[in-house]
Amino acid sequence: MTVDALTDVTGVRVGHATRSGSGWLTGTTVVLAPEGGAVAAVDVRGGGPGTKETDALDPRNLVERVEAIVLTGGSAYGLDAASGVMAWLEEQGRGVRVGEDPAHVVPVVPAACVFDLGRGGDFRARPDAATGRAAVEAAAASPVGAPVREGCVGAGTGAAVGAMKGGVGTASTVLDSGITVAALVVANAVGSVMAPETGVLYGELFQGRVNYPEAHVHETARRRLAEAAAKSARPLLNTTLAVVATDAGLSKAQAQKVAGTAHDGIARAVRPVHMLNDGDTVFALATGARRLDAQRPLALNEILEAGADLVARAIVRAVRAAESVDGPGGVWPSYEELYGRR
Repeated sequence: MTVDALTDVTGVRVGHATRSGSGWLTGTTVVLAPEGGAVAAVDVRGGGPGTKETDALDPRNLVERVEAIVLTGGSAYGLDAASGVMAWLEEQGRGVRVGEDPAHVVPVVPAACVFDLGRGGDFRARPDAATGRAAVEAAAASPVGAPVREGCVGAGTGAAVGAMKGGVGTASTVLDSGITVAALVVANAVGSVMAPETGVLYGELFQGRVNYPEAHVHETARRRLAEAAAKSARPLLNTTLAVVATDAGLSKAQAQKVAGTAHDGIARAVRPVHMLNDGDTVFALATGARRLDAQRPLALNEILEAGADLVARAIVRAVRAAESVDGPGGVWPSYEELYGRR
């Protein structure tokens, strides 16, 4: 049984830590690999990324597998959440062995952040090591294959897409080969996720599920978005993050190709993308539970295609799962409130 989420890749768990109210509107999401780790890679296309330990994922470098990936709010300040995840992993004896003693490990915890500073009203309310620890503990406590909460949770708590509310979304598929591919995104973009002339989500155009809103609904939504934008301080500093996971056995170089191609999914669902003030970053994880067919040199293409499609679909789900925010930090109506579920 699948749940159409990143956790459909067996052994991968997801945990959120969410802070809202009293000046807070932020959080952290942790993707926890199966014990023993997963092959990992990253591709950064945005001009203003905030990341940690991404150099370790270069195929030319030593580390082959990682135990967790951190997606967090709080801009560069929020990267401190990775320290809490690192401490928890060390306690579990999970990480790169650096001595004969099994307890002597160095967990390599790649992380990336989105800009959400001040969206709850307090610029200093941002994730820290305790937030990261809470998220990884939530991931570890979840059952294998558990559904993943979407919308305004974890790193998507303070996310925004243009003048609308963003959030976390996820999706998965099983290929004809039996390989599972899945994606989780934090949609927090400078660009828009919908066509200004119609209100249709760009990502749904690629899914072939277009249901155009009535003209008067769209006109009302446009007016409300303009009003919301006028009430909110919207620094043009954002980022869309994604993790694409598969149970296929991939090399670091192949995983890096998956991460790079998955950016196409962001480009299908958000316009414009990869701007100087975006930090768009995609991670790839491969658990290796299923062997890629060595007799088919182009077998990776199926995973590449699925990864991009799933990132686009996960962005749509993030936007549709988001809930409106009207607080001291600003006003961000949700797509569902503006247009209704169709």
